[in-house]
Amino acid sequence: MPKMTFIGAGSTVFAKNVLGDCMFVPALEGFEFALFDIDNQRLKDSENMLNNLKANYGAQVTITAYSDRKEALRDARYVINAIQVGGYKPSTVIDFEIPKKYGLRQTIADTVGIGGIFRTLRTLPVMFDFAKEMEEVCPDAWLLNYTNPMSSLTGAMLRYTKVKTVGLCHSVQVCTESLFRSLNMDPEGVQEKIAGINHMSWLLEVKKDGKDLYPEIKRRAKEKQKTPHDDKVRFELMDKFGYYLTESSEHNAEYHPYFIKSQYPELIDQFNIPLDEYPRRCENQINEWQAMREDMVHNTELTHTRSKEYGSRIIEAMETDVPFKFGGNVSNEGGLISNLSRKACVEVPCVADRSGISPCYIGDLPEQLAALNRTNINTQLMTIEAAITGNKDAIYQAALLDPHTNSELSIDDTVKLCDDLIETHKDWLPAFE
Repeated sequence: MPKMTFIGAGSTVFAKNVLGDCMFVPALEGFEFALFDIDNQRLKDSENMLNNLKANYGAQVTITAYSDRKEALRDARYVINAIQVGGYKPSTVIDFEIPKKYGLRQTIADTVGIGGIFRTLRTLPVMFDFAKEMEEVCPDAWLLNYTNPMSSLTGAMLRYTKVKTVGLCHSVQVCTESLFRSLNMDPEGVQEKIAGINHMSWLLEVKKDGKDLYPEIKRRAKEKQKTPHDDKVRFELMDKFGYYLTESSEHNAEYHPYFIKSQYPELIDQFNIPLDEYPRRCENQINEWQAMREDMVHNTELTHTRSKEYGSRIIEAMETDVPFKFGGNVSNEGGLISNLSRKACVEVPCVADRSGISPCYIGDLPEQLAALNRTNINTQLMTIEAAITGNKDAIYQAALLDPHTNSELSIDDTVKLCDDLIETHKDWLPAFE
């Protein structure tokens, strides 16, 4: 029986989206959907939810929950990763609260910056562990990584394991449509070209019937900046650097040194920056989960509509040999984006079919965009080096190179902050004891 394995299946809502989508793929009839999570209750919840969906739609698949990760992976053809090491409590709370003591504020803290660095350091050892298991029990499987920090984790898997890995993020497929909706423009029939790095990819081309739509986009965006709205950071970056970004303004506020500045507190209101946004979202999800749980887990009439997530469509393309184009995170070793580091993990158009995943060559990004990408790549590469070597100096260097951190803190305070986080996270960072 062909097999698809979901690691971190206790993410019940996300499991519903990705594996629920897969139930609508005829080519996956007869597959086993293998579920694994370290939280047995959440694992059972997801198993019940998927069995309800299976019954409602008559899906010809088998749902199996595993208590042994290696057995869940054995003979898998596809593996989906959606883990969060350390969870919201205590780890994410730590990533926010300790930097605040040093005057360093964040919004999401899951990509670069102090939060992204330490999320990478505690996640990579777990991913390397199951990569070794994959190399042993399912060496030909594709790993579809959804876990953040996307670039650091995917890049490390591609460089330091034999696992065929692609990183997937929903920000690419919603970028152009959400931009057009916010400016009251029609996205139908629009041609786009997007490339860069995860959460900082660029809408390089946006045309309709051969006409460049950027002049009209920028005109409307400049007008909208005069009023309150939620995308002021990206519009400001587009105005100054020429191109729109894939990921939200609350994310990009902390990827650059221009917006969250203790010296200029008025910028927070000026650009509508939601400090501590991710903890707020987590608290809301926790508070809402019990009501959602009843609706999802024990609902024998549960329904699902195929989502915009790439996962099921990539797997469908590999199974049917009908090509599917998507934005994927892959190695830049071959120089796909020629003015970024060959060691970087880049986000470029890719095509999936039976032969696997073929990324597209982009060439040079406009130099100002490559320069901004490099500021984040620097921290990503040093964080990976820290995880591989167990060298604390590499952690310090990753933080010292981070644009937001180095715009706010001195060298000494940055080192002290890292030491404080290493000590507080020590249960998840055994390599740095």
